[in-house]
Amino acid sequence: MNDNSQPAAVRARGIVKSFGSGDTQITVLKGIDLDIYLGELLLLVGESGGGKTTLLSAIAGILDINEGNIDVLGVPLSALPANKRTRFRGQTMGFIYQQFNLLPALTAAENVAVPLLIQKVGRAEALRRARVMLNRVGLADRTEFLPKNLSGGQQQRVAIARALVNEPRLLICDEPTAALDGPNGQKIMELLREVGRSPDRCVIVVTHDSRIFHFGDRMANLTDGRIVNIEQISQEGTA
Repeated sequence: MNDNSQPAAVRARGIVKSFGSGDTQITVLKGIDLDIYLGELLLLVGESGGGKTTLLSAIAGILDINEGNIDVLGVPLSALPANKRTRFRGQTMGFIYQQFNLLPALTAAENVAVPLLIQKVGRAEALRRARVMLNRVGLADRTEFLPKNLSGGQQQRVAIARALVNEPRLLICDEPTAALDGPNGQKIMELLREVGRSPDRCVIVVTHDSRIFHFGDRMANLTDGRIVNIEQISQEGTA
């Protein structure tokens, strides 16, 4: 369990994010202060529409913020031009979304290999590493299947393997167990927990799935655009 002696992988201060303008403006994030540490898995919970996905997108540098500062792995995101921000994201972050976003014409192994190919890893090595990762998520016998021939849960595990294959230092997960049954959800969270225990890596998980709460180190509750409390989670799994 992280004791907060590790450096902050993410340091957010005074984060405000609004959409629209004038009478139609909606403020989704209302002054977020949050540190997320290397060596931990942070659970981000709260009501639907409370701003969780918006906060993830801001941390990833996908959304520009209206006010505040976000440092990721010591780099101030807002100071980076768009092209350097994209490159930084590709080199340091992995993403697991509710939508699988698999390329339909590629096999499972080819889909998982995409982040490596973008980073100029040779095709043969990228596919080898992709198959190793698919084995870790229990899909060793599905590496050559197209997405249309996989179940929803299998597609989710392909997406998880793709997010992990380039060993990102920051892993951002939006409902990673939503499409999985209990046993497979537990298996995936064990893998994410393993990633989060690495002293130079960090995992953020948005979830409504109370079955996986015990895998976290801390739980931050984001409600109506504000962090209302952060709880330490005991090793026994009770907050």
